[in-house]
Amino acid sequence: MKSKIPDITKQIYADDILNVLEKKYSTIGPLWASQQMEWMNGVYSSFKDHDKFLILIFLVKKTLDFYSRNFIKLSYEDFYSRDTVEIEKFSISEISQALDIPKESTRRKILELRNEGVIKKSRKGLIVDRSKFYYSKPEHSIKRISRFLAVLAEMCEDEKTLSKRVTSKEFELIIKNNFSYIWKIYYELQIQMVIGYKKIFKDIETFHIYGICVVNQHLFARNLSKDYMHRNEFIKTIFYADKIKGINAMSISDITGIPRATVIRKLKKLLEQKHLTINDKKLYRLSGNYLKKVSNRQIEVLTKLANFSSKIFNIHLLNENNILPGNKKKYL
Repeated sequence: MKSKIPDITKQIYADDILNVLEKKYSTIGPLWASQQMEWMNGVYSSFKDHDKFLILIFLVKKTLDFYSRNFIKLSYEDFYSRDTVEIEKFSISEISQALDIPKESTRRKILELRNEGVIKKSRKGLIVDRSKFYYSKPEHSIKRISRFLAVLAEMCEDEKTLSKRVTSKEFELIIKNNFSYIWKIYYELQIQMVIGYKKIFKDIETFHIYGICVVNQHLFARNLSKDYMHRNEFIKTIFYADKIKGINAMSISDITGIPRATVIRKLKKLLEQKHLTINDKKLYRLSGNYLKKVSNRQIEVLTKLANFSSKIFNIHLLNENNILPGNKKKYL
């Protein structure tokens, strides 16, 4: 059977998805924010160093960029059939500039990764040995993204942006069959998100700790109403609802894995910069600075998330329109 030519008029546009994200933010926002902090927790747990993991995924993304440029598509099974992945040539300056890490810090962290056996020389060049660090296989990330996309697809169907909903299992299959491309755009999304917030908070640990406070208030605010709320209305609820409790330093340390002494030091910094407030029970909450500085960055992240989601939704549409003999779906 011949493959059908995709109907361009049925494609999903990022602007339409962004409209759904904003309109139904009270449900989708807390879900995305909590998933992002789960990802951050995993990032930190790999080396107890956010920058090291960021350097690694930047190097792996360079390889995924190479595959994409040359029309190479690897499934999840193909990509993880070996513990090692070749990485393209890189320079300290390139990584430093891309990740906003000082050159000397970048050089030191790459040397540490080499001493730990994570980055090695081989006959073909440089490789990343994924067996040397935790969190190398993103099974949990794939499941989290798939669940998020399934909820978003349901909302998009309600808003007539998507013709029918897609299950989380279907999204898992799409991601795994198109892994090298989807993980490339996922890493792009995550790197841009982290670097964007780093510019506000100056270091990733501080952003990570602040992010837990954001998620805490998002989840409390979500439970106050079952109705959908626009992002602007929901953000106001976060600040002005008396029932929303703060979170203490010990809980933040337990959730993130960051030592309590470091958490307390960073929280003090966030208080001085008026990003957080603290009450007599030592519970930390967001301050009005969220509206002034962080909210605009959040819009940028949502815009990139809408773009990322639209690409995966459109891959799903292509899958539906291209049927191989034996009624097997062809994943492009």
